[in-house]
Amino acid sequence: MTAPEIIKDLKARKFKPLYLLHGEEPYFIDLVSNYIEHKVLSDAEKGFNQTVLYGKDTDIMTAINAAKRYPMMSDYQVVMIKEAQDMKWGRDDEDKKHINPLLAYLENPLPSTILVFCYKYGKFDKRKKTYKAIDKNGLIFESATLYDSKIPAWIEGYIADKKYKINGQASAMLAEYLGNDLSKIANELDKLMLNVATGEEITLKHIQDNIGISKEYNVFELQSALTKKDAYKVNQIVNYFEANPKANPIVLVLGNLNNFFSKVLAYHYIKDKSPQSLARELGVSPYFVKDYEQAARGYSLGKTFQVISYLREYDLKSKGVESNTGQGGLMKELMFKILH
Repeated sequence: MTAPEIIKDLKARKFKPLYLLHGEEPYFIDLVSNYIEHKVLSDAEKGFNQTVLYGKDTDIMTAINAAKRYPMMSDYQVVMIKEAQDMKWGRDDEDKKHINPLLAYLENPLPSTILVFCYKYGKFDKRKKTYKAIDKNGLIFESATLYDSKIPAWIEGYIADKKYKINGQASAMLAEYLGNDLSKIANELDKLMLNVATGEEITLKHIQDNIGISKEYNVFELQSALTKKDAYKVNQIVNYFEANPKANPIVLVLGNLNNFFSKVLAYHYIKDKSPQSLARELGVSPYFVKDYEQAARGYSLGKTFQVISYLREYDLKSKGVESNTGQGGLMKELMFKILH
């Protein structure tokens, strides 16, 4: 089941006695757990029937004792263990001398308790008996990290759910700029929609005006200028970065450039140069395929390797390794080497 499908069941009051929400992408885990925490019980019911524990501070017996309680003046109680990856789950093997009380509860959970484990930043071990018990008697949701190529479509779906529209170029720009941190993206989109009328299409101008991407001086314009080998424009942008270091930290700029030239490198090795194949293999929106085509024409395979080497070298220098040059000076040195 997907996160929206789970929430749909929760809205219909179709509850499971056990939920294990695990995986590397915290956004979907938070999406489901926040709904359970804030919507399953009424405000009046929460006082007696909702318990929120944290894995690092919780032992097995505390969790079990909370789960074994019966609800008061409510059909259900909610027991939520956040950061469950930090909880000591106890032994997974059982014999007559060693019985894991948590496993015993998971094999026979109380129907009136909704016990939720929020296990973030990694996958729960599917070989464990605890996993199998939850799978048999409850619901397990694995929250997987989205590939970069899937982020624009996710942005468009998120916007559509809020009754807004966004054009493909704008969603691709956001994905490139914000990366694949869905919580960060959702937060920026929520702020953006406050400044756009419902039903109005979100464009590049809205993004530039509201998310702090300068219209002329941003990392994407720098990539474009490097692709065209426009030294004048490159120097203009680098001077702007030097004057506005907080808005354009060198670590972010180098990270974006490394990602860009790594894809240029991949382009050189892709045999099928059709737009559809390139978009799929590079993991980018079709809107940006032409940028990589142009960059590959200007930067040979050998030069691309050299540029990536320069980026790594200057990433270390920006962190003080064998260099005390300021960020502006480092950027100017690096741009000269890339262009020549």
